[in-house]
Amino acid sequence: MSNAEASSGVTVTGIDDRYGALCQGFNQRWTSHPDYIKIVRSTADVIGALNEALNSGRTRIAVRSGGHCYENFVSNAQTQVIIDVGQMDRVHYDPGMGAYCVEAGSTNWHNYARLYRETGFTLPAGSCYSVGAGGHICGGGYGLLSRRAGLTVDYLYAVEVVVVRREPHSDYRAEAVIARKDDEGHLRDLWWAHTGGGGGNFGVITRYWFKNLPRPPINVWLSAVAWEWKDMSYERFARLVENFGRFCAENGGIRSEYADLFSILKLTHRSAGKIGLITQVEANNPLTGRERLDAFLGRLEEGLDLPRAELDVVMGEHPQIPGLHEEPRLMPWIQATQTLNSSGPNRRGKYKSAYMRRPFPDDQIQVMWNFLSGARDDGDYDNTGYDNPDALIQVDTYGCRINAVGPRDTAVAQRDSIMKLQYQTYWTDPREDAVHERWIRELYRRVYQRTGGVPVPAGGAADPEAVTDGCYVNYPDRDLNSEIWNTSGVPWYRLYYGQNYERLLEVKQVWDPHDVFRHEQSIG
Repeated sequence: MSNAEASSGVTVTGIDDRYGALCQGFNQRWTSHPDYIKIVRSTADVIGALNEALNSGRTRIAVRSGGHCYENFVSNAQTQVIIDVGQMDRVHYDPGMGAYCVEAGSTNWHNYARLYRETGFTLPAGSCYSVGAGGHICGGGYGLLSRRAGLTVDYLYAVEVVVVRREPHSDYRAEAVIARKDDEGHLRDLWWAHTGGGGGNFGVITRYWFKNLPRPPINVWLSAVAWEWKDMSYERFARLVENFGRFCAENGGIRSEYADLFSILKLTHRSAGKIGLITQVEANNPLTGRERLDAFLGRLEEGLDLPRAELDVVMGEHPQIPGLHEEPRLMPWIQATQTLNSSGPNRRGKYKSAYMRRPFPDDQIQVMWNFLSGARDDGDYDNTGYDNPDALIQVDTYGCRINAVGPRDTAVAQRDSIMKLQYQTYWTDPREDAVHERWIRELYRRVYQRTGGVPVPAGGAADPEAVTDGCYVNYPDRDLNSEIWNTSGVPWYRLYYGQNYERLLEVKQVWDPHDVFRHEQSIG
């Protein structure tokens, strides 16, 4: 037995006090009862843990880094072993690779703090501080700096993956493989598959390496404003959504003077009391940064005729940010990042997503209004009785530098969108699951009713002039597999991967031919 096989990490079984907590991730909807959980600390531990599980007949293995999977791909009744890589959290410069190494268990905030303090560089990744690198990066990764710097994977140079081999009539054999951007053949394909191909598909990701990382702004202007729902008419709501979409359409180009502006529009349910807007603008030149922020807010409020209010209520995963509705705050970038880094409380949640290539059509705005305001919608579902302050549609600015990369250069196919949407609803009582799931499903289906209940991608067999461009693989949604909720004729994998799915399938057949790494929406 090799040294790698001899090491397999710390085993947590059902008699351990930690077992119950470690069977569940961030989303409290999902739990599992595996035979055991492996807490691994190194690539050698991962190799040993895989060999131990597979060669004992346990073939349903799940991998967890930050534990933020929106669906039950890790925690489900079939899972026999969970490999938890959360202890693998080193962030350092690797002179042999000539690149910065981020281990898969490192979280967004840990990455930002370590890279910035030691080097002055950063990753253009997400705003949720506790999301793990393992799943976030391989799905594409984006955040508040992406319009000015691109997606996280646009800087990925190499990835280490523990894959599984098996010769006929022999045991499984795990081994670590490093795939680089400048490799050729199957190795380069493996690298490419981890630039947006999603997690849980090819092996256990242990380390990423990045080159040519960007420097963040020295300072930023941070603004957080809100508008009272009690004063919101349909005409005002529609004007706000139209203004936001128009701004993104006019300023989503690679050379936009607003490429350093990132904004999040929080279209909450009426019961939340307020609709919110969070905006960050580069302020290396504080005067011009402030001027562009004021111009942006002015354009959004054209025709709105509503006073600004404090953003003093929780909206989705973002906390209260009071005191910035009248005067934005000038602050160092790292402090602003810490201010916005939040995961929200552990609770039950259901999510959906969409990429927008154009501003919102009138029919979509009408449905959003009906479901969020409680106005009657014309359908067989009565949305008027739904009352949840933790339900919302979040609209993020997108485009600019993200769209400088071709749709085939990485596995992220969506490279001409201007906005990105996340539908969210949260609750705590498991007896309410059906109520909240039904509401968000009906909302989503009605918004995209013209395209079969889902945001169909552009090109291919779909409408080349499509307003939408599919869904974000890091916001997985099992309803996309359902013939009830997806009647578009466009399969779930096309919604995530567009025309890149066939190449991802080829990578799967080479690197995981025995389908060791699988879940309800895994490739192949």
